[in-house]
Amino acid sequence: MKWLNLLLIGGGVVLYAEAIKPIPERLPVDRDKASLGKMLFADPILSKDGTVSCMTCHNLADGGDDGLRYSFGIRGQQGHINAPTVYNAVFNFRQFWDGRAKDLKEQAIGPIVNPVEMGNDMPTVVERLQKNPTYRRKFNDIYSDGVTPDNIADAIATYEKTLITPNSPFDRYLKGDSNAISDQAKEGYRLFKVKGCIICHNGMNVGGNLYNKFGIYKDANSSSLGRYAITKRESDKYVFKVPSLRNVALTAPYMHDGRIRTLREAVKFMSQYQLGRYITEEEISAIEAFLRSLTGVPNANRQQGESP
Repeated sequence: MKWLNLLLIGGGVVLYAEAIKPIPERLPVDRDKASLGKMLFADPILSKDGTVSCMTCHNLADGGDDGLRYSFGIRGQQGHINAPTVYNAVFNFRQFWDGRAKDLKEQAIGPIVNPVEMGNDMPTVVERLQKNPTYRRKFNDIYSDGVTPDNIADAIATYEKTLITPNSPFDRYLKGDSNAISDQAKEGYRLFKVKGCIICHNGMNVGGNLYNKFGIYKDANSSSLGRYAITKRESDKYVFKVPSLRNVALTAPYMHDGRIRTLREAVKFMSQYQLGRYITEEEISAIEAFLRSLTGVPNANRQQGESP
């Protein structure tokens, strides 16, 4: 297994863990809750005017985001932050770019009540779902207290836990298949480590497990203040959750404000602004090849016979 390597010290052999670990094949979830959450995820009934669903900003057929710099909510309102992918969000240590939600369940309510996104309120959502015979029956079958804000969030979060993408070429490489990625991608991974990218982008989600300042070596001119909006601490200005790089080749545009359109430009930008290092065009190509090897298999966690 590639994520356990051998280090020779003084004639002895010591095992050390690889900085990136493969995604598991599946996670244990309640199938009934996940099925209900899947319905809610795709249903615009959650929005005030019935025009926007979770799927609107998180297209599962195209990287788990919407491919836009800023998403649009009810009445065509435009947001001010780039929608992150929902794939593998379960592995993030916090949710949202500013980390204001501690988990998927807490995150699920945010877009519903955000006036720019779904623009609704939970009493209205609960009333709508209770009046819908299918939803009322499903909630009553699963939850002893039926339709509640907590149960709505729980069902959506349970479904989102199934949205993992294991078996990327790089995962297969970590598991021992040396031919799963190209020599260029292998060189890209080496550079990814020696250049310092691995400091922030590590773990199972290749990121998503810490905060960092946006624009360390150069002022990135961010209009969003990041964590500062939550904590009001001066040290948290322009600090954001480090995004996962899983499926990054599918989730352009990049950064919290969607300012960068291509993966190649993103690599170059990060080397200058976050690492303060010069990087050659050849090195960028190699790192890009490595990043493309992180594209996994969507919906691999669904149960046998269940449609995507």
